[in-house]
Amino acid sequence: MSVLSNPSLREQQHPLIRQLADGIESIWQRHLDLSPYELPAELGYVEGRLEGEKLVIENRCYQTPQFRKIHLELAKVGNMLDILHCVMFPRPEYALPMFGCDLVGGRGQISAAIADLSPLNGDRILSDNYRTPLQALPKCEFSQQRELPEWGDIFSEFCLFIRPGSPEEETQFLARVEQFMQIHCTEAAKAIPVSDQQKAEILAAQHYYCTKQQQNNKTRRVLEKAFGTDWAENYMTSVLFDLPTP
Repeated sequence: MSVLSNPSLREQQHPLIRQLADGIESIWQRHLDLSPYELPAELGYVEGRLEGEKLVIENRCYQTPQFRKIHLELAKVGNMLDILHCVMFPRPEYALPMFGCDLVGGRGQISAAIADLSPLNGDRILSDNYRTPLQALPKCEFSQQRELPEWGDIFSEFCLFIRPGSPEEETQFLARVEQFMQIHCTEAAKAIPVSDQQKAEILAAQHYYCTKQQQNNKTRRVLEKAFGTDWAENYMTSVLFDLPTP
């Protein structure tokens, strides 16, 4: 199936967002057996106003045998704010981490770039089949590291959270995210279903991850300002970080 069949908001966004969105979808197409994931019709493409500026949100969602939902969200607020948000939610039958990535920019500058493969187990430590290839990646040097939020215990030791200081650092971040994705998709393709006991542990870890991410007040405040409290709560809990069902 073609993922890139429609014009996309990315053409109007910061070049790094466009490049990363294209790169993510290209890797998905090469490595995964994609089929549509149905969002509520009114939440696939959304327009609103924020502080007098037009706010546009574009969502693309798919599912695969290994992932219950893979989600790419692009958002733009006038010329003030460009956002890319991507999460791959594994099915609880598979012992896979949670890939997550966010880019936030405004007025031509990326202010925050984060990517991680977050462990989904009680110990919150990645398995060796992820740790080994991640440790083998060439070392990245970034001039401006950013601090994880208070609820950031969901992230792994390999989490990148930076403010890119140059075009070279943007390129380096893009390459590292694509390496994360290549490792992840390769491991997902080999994954075999786990025991019921392990499935229960994975479900609990996904609940923990999603509940923590729902505490992201920066995202919530933007949505509440544009669409109201009830809409923001529904979007946070049904589109961005819906809880898996047993």
